[in-house]
Amino acid sequence: MKFILTCGGTAGHINPALAVAGRLKELMPDSRFLFLGAEGKMEMDLVPREGYEIKPLKITNLSRGKNMEAVLHNIATVKNVAASHHEAKRIIRDFAPDAVIGTGGYVCFPVLKAASELHIPTAVHESNAVPGLTTKLLAREVDRIMVGFEESRQYYPRPEKVSVTGTPVRGEFAAYTKAQAKAELGIPENEKLLLSVWGSLGAGHMNGIMTELIPMLDGSQSFRLLHAAGKMYYAGVTEKLKETAPDMAQRKAEVREYIFDMPRVMAAADLVMCRAGASTISELSYMAKPVIMVPSPNVTNHHQERNARVLEKAGGAKVLLEGEFDAASLLELAEGLLSDEGQLESMSDAMKSLALPDATDRICRIILDMVK
Repeated sequence: MKFILTCGGTAGHINPALAVAGRLKELMPDSRFLFLGAEGKMEMDLVPREGYEIKPLKITNLSRGKNMEAVLHNIATVKNVAASHHEAKRIIRDFAPDAVIGTGGYVCFPVLKAASELHIPTAVHESNAVPGLTTKLLAREVDRIMVGFEESRQYYPRPEKVSVTGTPVRGEFAAYTKAQAKAELGIPENEKLLLSVWGSLGAGHMNGIMTELIPMLDGSQSFRLLHAAGKMYYAGVTEKLKETAPDMAQRKAEVREYIFDMPRVMAAADLVMCRAGASTISELSYMAKPVIMVPSPNVTNHHQERNARVLEKAGGAKVLLEGEFDAASLLELAEGLLSDEGQLESMSDAMKSLALPDATDRICRIILDMVK
């Protein structure tokens, strides 16, 4: 069989698509896969790393601003959507897929709309509790809608098309034990790992917090810190830390631009500090990881805070809002949790109770049933 997958913009959209492709490949080794992504975005790097072919489409987002610059940007976006729709149709005709699946990002709209017009089975997965603009626009176009939360059904005009699947997690997340992961990372088994990651692109405010927090470490703490700064902020963070914490290794701290081996690193982690994107939540619950969450304030409908509060209510997460804490208080909270084995275990159990470990299989069953 042949499948086209489309995703874009952030790892939260890309990783679910990779998870679905990986599972379909396990089920049907002779299948062929083609990804369509947004030109210049991170999927053009991440997808080939996993061994899949990807073709770019020129697509841009919609600006919510009201000034002339925003108006001109949106005019260009409309033109890009039209051109991408035409190009997507050409690619789909040439590849002749049995189904086209989207997992989020602006690029999904022209691709899934084109596939629908060509009468090819289509499905879109929405990982957040509240659907984004792309999913809303596609709700009447696609054959099936797959969502991560039961509460999401209410937002769609045709609930009979909606299936609650959870959000898929790549199979690699089941490949490591904590001891094995720590050994491969060179971390003693009895030493804790604090993982700090604030979205695949990084986050300015939280990078500012972390550049203040890392110099507070003197190496005597009982844990190591691994911080992912993101492509946009890595250079600035490392430059600053050259002045304030030049002896990073002695402080038992490391900064990376991006964590490409996230399944291994997350397996090794004893506590995670991160945003509250739905894909991240699925990975954390799948791995049963205690978490300190700082939801992004830069998303529509506060959907990250809504996601985070679900984990907080269950007992798996501590939730902080930007502007309500500083580097010292964040470090104090992390140190307190890492020194309390009982609380870490309780939080881990709570996270595990929220997991939908068969989400990828649920999605693959829907895709195959749709094709039949």
